[in-house]
Amino acid sequence: MTVTINRLEIENVKRIKAVKIEPSATGLTIVGGNNNQGKTSVLDAIAWALGGNKYKPSQAQREGSQVPPTLKIVMSNGLIVERKGKNASLKVIDPNGQKGGQQLLDSFVEELAINLPKFMESTPKEKADTLLQIIGVGDQLAELELKEKEIYNNRHAIGVIADQKEKFAKEQEYYPDAPKELVSIAELIQQQQAILAKNGENARKRQNLANYQAQLDNQTALVNRLAQQLEEEQAKLSKLANDVAIAQKDAMDLLDESTAEIEANIAQIDEINRKVRANLDKEKAEEDAKAQREEYNTLTTEIEAVRKEKRDLLTNADLPLPDLVVEDGKLLYKGQEWDNMSGSQQLMVATAIVRKLKPECGFVLIDKLEQMDQVTLKEFGEWLKREGLQAIATRVSTGDECSIIITDGYSEENPNYESHKNTTAKPSWEGGF
Repeated sequence: MTVTINRLEIENVKRIKAVKIEPSATGLTIVGGNNNQGKTSVLDAIAWALGGNKYKPSQAQREGSQVPPTLKIVMSNGLIVERKGKNASLKVIDPNGQKGGQQLLDSFVEELAINLPKFMESTPKEKADTLLQIIGVGDQLAELELKEKEIYNNRHAIGVIADQKEKFAKEQEYYPDAPKELVSIAELIQQQQAILAKNGENARKRQNLANYQAQLDNQTALVNRLAQQLEEEQAKLSKLANDVAIAQKDAMDLLDESTAEIEANIAQIDEINRKVRANLDKEKAEEDAKAQREEYNTLTTEIEAVRKEKRDLLTNADLPLPDLVVEDGKLLYKGQEWDNMSGSQQLMVATAIVRKLKPECGFVLIDKLEQMDQVTLKEFGEWLKREGLQAIATRVSTGDECSIIITDGYSEENPNYESHKNTTAKPSWEGGF
């Protein structure tokens, strides 16, 4: 059963002398007045009465009063809550006359309902944690966010490496005319040695021819000088002539090969191999970059899957308001973080969350409602009624929107309040602020 405040009577608390209020069962009850008249003292007194001595003001008794504070609140469930006397002792009586204490009040009074600034001033993470506590998916969402963060960090690192490798590959020199494999200097030298050996054999044969030719010349001269030895030397002549014929035949088709190309290649081998290595490095860099980019894309797919799982988890949760979600550990309403919400949106989100924390608590206290204009005030009040919520709020005003006016510590009903309540404000939103 939802519990609200039916009536409250306060005397000699802070600036209050005597205040009596019967708030609307649902909707918005505004306690108005000028500054320093005792409006906030009303909310402080309610918080003290229902929340316990931890909410007791440091100077609870009204200055100049010899009578101790007196607080009396009648709840919609029939409970009567009183604090009075020198020690402001608590007394809680149920409709059957049974007595209770703070533990009974704590069973249906939500702490944030009487201390809304505690939620309003909490960190973004604390707000988000409160919402996740309500819908019961905090542990699952935290696990998914941790998983997403781990994959995201891994993907980021892979992406940085991929960018570096792609840039490195792009900056590498490439020589399309270079061979695919490194040139071996040993093979070129071996080819050179083979040609030099062959050319040496040719030189030996030429030298052989020259030797034979010299012998022939000498022998001819000898034949001319030694006629008497003609027959003997004639045989030698014939033999040498035959040898010369053979040597001439051997030397006739000889062709020396040039080593100029090989020598040029040997001279250029370092440059050639530099180009080959550069081409190999570029190909390797491109392959590495491609592999990193593929891994990056795979991780992107994984991140999207985790984010979808998070969205599905929150979509199926019983949220206090439509369009209220938690993303990256922060509370968002209609896509806006807390500091980007309007003051009225912040109040509505806070009120809805507080109600969800303890559904039995049907009321909330709101101080300083000046940030809402008249239209927004009416819309907020209508939203509270639809939600079955009671809000007791203060506002620096003595206008028609205030049902109660506090003047110098005394309360009085605003005679113009009913006419204000019956006026029609055109809604500026559908289903929320």
